[in-house]
Amino acid sequence: MLVELLEVFGTDLTVVNAARVSFGKQSTEMVDRDKKLIKYLATHNHNSPFFHPIARFRMKMPIFVAREWFRHTVGFARNEVSRRYVDDPPECYIPSEDNIRERDSNKKQGSKDDAIKDARLARSLIIEETNKAMYAYKALLDLNVAPEVARIILPQSMYTEFIETASIAAYARLCSLRLDPHAQKEIREYAAGVSKLLEEKFPVSWAALQPHASASESASSA
Repeated sequence: MLVELLEVFGTDLTVVNAARVSFGKQSTEMVDRDKKLIKYLATHNHNSPFFHPIARFRMKMPIFVAREWFRHTVGFARNEVSRRYVDDPPECYIPSEDNIRERDSNKKQGSKDDAIKDARLARSLIIEETNKAMYAYKALLDLNVAPEVARIILPQSMYTEFIETASIAAYARLCSLRLDPHAQKEIREYAAGVSKLLEEKFPVSWAALQPHASASESASSA
């Protein structure tokens, strides 16, 4: 798992001054009235000031997680490693026995918190099939098959890596959805990582945008 914050543009004051420009005003340091303003903006869905601070991440996650993450498109820019050009040995996610969770028959999607009874056997099957895919991929490359063709047999557990840029408003929406207990556990872990890093850089704004899910609570439940 990799969630690396590469750089940010702006601070909590960026939000404040984006809002205050309507009145031709500007703050040079964060004071109580500025904190109250940020909370007011978030509470009343005055979202445009939160689009000015920007964060850029490097992330590495399994394909099955990334394809859910990429469903969040508005306000995001992404560039991803391409297996058309890269033919390095892939890395794949192998869940621990604790994470081979039981299907929940009461939900249309999702799982129970508990591992299945035969988790060790299930994990061995996952490892076996993953190794087969890795062997076949290398064999295809050795036959001089183009990487863009050989990649078709790679599993959804393969890690992909990308750089992603978005406003804190966009990340707030993503995290509010992906930190929900009904979201898949694996994606909650990535959202918790993002939330923790943004909370450190934008403490006032992030607390206002994510009032019901602090990073520490989210990380412990993921």
